[in-house]
Amino acid sequence: MQTTFTETQLKDPGIARSNEILRSCVHCGFCTATCPTYQVLGDELDSPRGRIYLIKDMLENDREPDAKTVKHIDRCLSCLACMTTCPSGVHYMHLVDHAREYIERRYKRPFGDRALRWVLARILPYPMRFRLALVGAKLGRPFARLMPDARLRAMLEMAPKHIPPVSRNDDPQSFAPKGEKKMRVALMTGCAQRALNTDINDATIRLLTRLGCEVVVAEGAGCCGALTHHMGKTEESHATAAKNIRAWAAEMDGAGLDAVVINTSGCGTTVKDYGHMFRNEALAEDAARVSGIAMDVSEVLMKLDLAEGAEKKMVVAYHAACSLQHGQQIKTYPKDLLKRAGFTVVEPADAHLCCGSAGTYNLMQPEISKKLKARKVRTLEAKSPDVIAAGNIGCMMQIGSGTGVPVVHTVELLDWATGGPQPPALSEERTGAPVPILR
Repeated sequence: MQTTFTETQLKDPGIARSNEILRSCVHCGFCTATCPTYQVLGDELDSPRGRIYLIKDMLENDREPDAKTVKHIDRCLSCLACMTTCPSGVHYMHLVDHAREYIERRYKRPFGDRALRWVLARILPYPMRFRLALVGAKLGRPFARLMPDARLRAMLEMAPKHIPPVSRNDDPQSFAPKGEKKMRVALMTGCAQRALNTDINDATIRLLTRLGCEVVVAEGAGCCGALTHHMGKTEESHATAAKNIRAWAAEMDGAGLDAVVINTSGCGTTVKDYGHMFRNEALAEDAARVSGIAMDVSEVLMKLDLAEGAEKKMVVAYHAACSLQHGQQIKTYPKDLLKRAGFTVVEPADAHLCCGSAGTYNLMQPEISKKLKARKVRTLEAKSPDVIAAGNIGCMMQIGSGTGVPVVHTVELLDWATGGPQPPALSEERTGAPVPILR
């Protein structure tokens, strides 16, 4: 794609990077075939190619964002399926992130939009605030249908039936390996996950220590910054991310780290991009070091000696989170691990398509999100699974709200298969039906 940015414009690192990305696009349209919003809405401007044209026009002409451009950019899930499909290597993620930052700085949204985004940015990244909000949403859920705004209804409906107790495993500390020490890793405990499902981090710690890892929860680490980053709130997201970089760099310079382990794939995509996010800042070197050892938990488990398990009479439908399969290009590891543990693994049709969660997308674009959820649930249930497994808390909450099939994290099943407790989501009390016994 030909661009006409001026030399002055190109002195801005964000514009320079966007220019590189725009020039790599050849207008082929392959991205439209795998774009969920284009499939739902059928509007060229709701496809990656259409959004690229809108972003190019906005940035190149240094114009104020208009409502039309903002609407179509906001509708993007950032599922990154287009990056997997693109034959030209267009790095759409960096382009749309820059566009969102540009919009955040230069566009005044309607009051309701500003208020919603402010609330989400002030609550979701903070576990205790999020817990209090979940309690309030749980109390208000019976009245959700009375809410005049679809986004308010979505917020109330998001509240889980069971709000888990606080896990002390999320506090800064170190967990010794069982037997011979093979690795020393830092576990990112996250933010929303600590409020929505504490079983995931607990299972991860048990599994990694059982396989010979010393697991450290570093002092000062917390939210990855993805939520505010994808809202275009760069100062807020970088401030949050900087805390993680400093915390993990201190561990690397102290007793050392073999990996920063992340069990929420949306966070993993962002942490692996810290090197780019901080490329022009004082923390550039440490950010690159952290990104260099950031790994999804499935990547770490593939390096460890996970024993093969006997065949189990349990069918697991594996849902591939977009941030894992497209953002990090990890496609087979979770399935390979589940099969090694003895589970029968099945995949839904159109496994490459988003479930509609996408961070806060299900709260800010509930109509589109619900259509994507219904399609994903339908294809998963068509496989008649005993359980659905995923590697991202957002996907788990989204899918779980639309099906009666239990939804658990991949590490919970692997922990169970190697001697850990049965995932609480599989209990008869939760499911209303007996769960197969692992052998």
